[in-house]
Amino acid sequence: MRAFLSVLTAVALAIGMVGFASAAEIVIGAQCDRTGPTQTVGVNLCPGFNDYIKLVNSKGGVMGHTIRADEVDMEYKVPPAVEAYERFKKEGAVTVSVYGTPQIYALTQKLTEDRIPGTSPGFGKAAAADGTKYPYIFPIAATYWSQAAASVKYAKDQMGGQLKGKKIAYIFYDNPAGREPLPVLEELQKLEGFEMRTFAVPPPGVEMGAQVLDIAQRYRADFVIAHLFGRSPSVSIKELKRVGYPLKKVVSFVWGAAEADVEAAGGYGVAEGYSALEFAGVGSDYPVLKEIREMYKKEGKPEPKEMKESVYYNRGVFLAAIHVEAIRNALKAKPDGKITGADAKAGFEKIKDFTLGGLVPPLEITPTDHEGGGLVQVWQVSGGKWVKRTDWFRAYPEVVGKVIKEAK
Repeated sequence: MRAFLSVLTAVALAIGMVGFASAAEIVIGAQCDRTGPTQTVGVNLCPGFNDYIKLVNSKGGVMGHTIRADEVDMEYKVPPAVEAYERFKKEGAVTVSVYGTPQIYALTQKLTEDRIPGTSPGFGKAAAADGTKYPYIFPIAATYWSQAAASVKYAKDQMGGQLKGKKIAYIFYDNPAGREPLPVLEELQKLEGFEMRTFAVPPPGVEMGAQVLDIAQRYRADFVIAHLFGRSPSVSIKELKRVGYPLKKVVSFVWGAAEADVEAAGGYGVAEGYSALEFAGVGSDYPVLKEIREMYKKEGKPEPKEMKESVYYNRGVFLAAIHVEAIRNALKAKPDGKITGADAKAGFEKIKDFTLGGLVPPLEITPTDHEGGGLVQVWQVSGGKWVKRTDWFRAYPEVVGKVIKEAK
């Protein structure tokens, strides 16, 4: 009798395990900074990420599998980011959303050895656009090299199509992220014949009065390219305004491009003329955002307050969606849900014509191209709001490609 019960128990457990496997959750490791120096980004981006995952699960998940975003606030610090990664590994994460350039540098080898794909949209190691050299790192949006090229192209267009003899100031947050664009800027300096001077802002990036004064009154820059993040962009806007430098002669990389940056600088009147790059759409007029609002409405709740900070919220939605798309592609090959990081990597590399209903430019990831095109738009503060000034574009692809090829 006891043996018979043991058999019944084993059968019951087996049936239970089969049921669990078919409905098992799939884990995405999600790093965030809600309390550190870049919390201006994190407190809006991470809710967007989580809301998209919630939306997917409200529709039955992906091919019947629930997606779980395991979020860890790592405060934009490397040691907690590494600890978070180890936690994700134990949780069985098949993809990791890495947060921050120092963090992706610290985790590149681990991700590669463990065969778990990590994303770094709009930041990180620009050379990782080459999927043959960095098989498990996915920039999935314009890298700092593509952003540098786009910024120079925009400056050139604003100055009548001629940069020869012009003075460009590059003001940047002095860490690996801030220094990352220099190889492309230096190549373009030689190609276009402009003069360039760099102005480093030490962390935490809230003291730059001397650098701004030097740019405006000593160097007398014809144009400023800014690569700042966290609280720094708002400080740069205020300081440039204070010394009388025309903000219409400034373009920022993607991490100084949000509503929060303008608000912290004193509002849209203060920031009038300021331009910045975007790798995802701005505003709330996108089908996926309408779906999220409807989801909350069905729950009897108002739309998330973070939606008002559309730049970072929208990027969070995009970031979650690209992870889900990679998982979806992986599940097509393994519908039982028993996918690995290597399967998710292959899923990323099958992404094609992905636009998320127009929220992002057409994205195609391949085994050789993990950036997906490097397209951006320029938006400008005008009349109390952000206004789109260009369509999606990429600039100097031959220069960016050369630097990628030569990168070690």
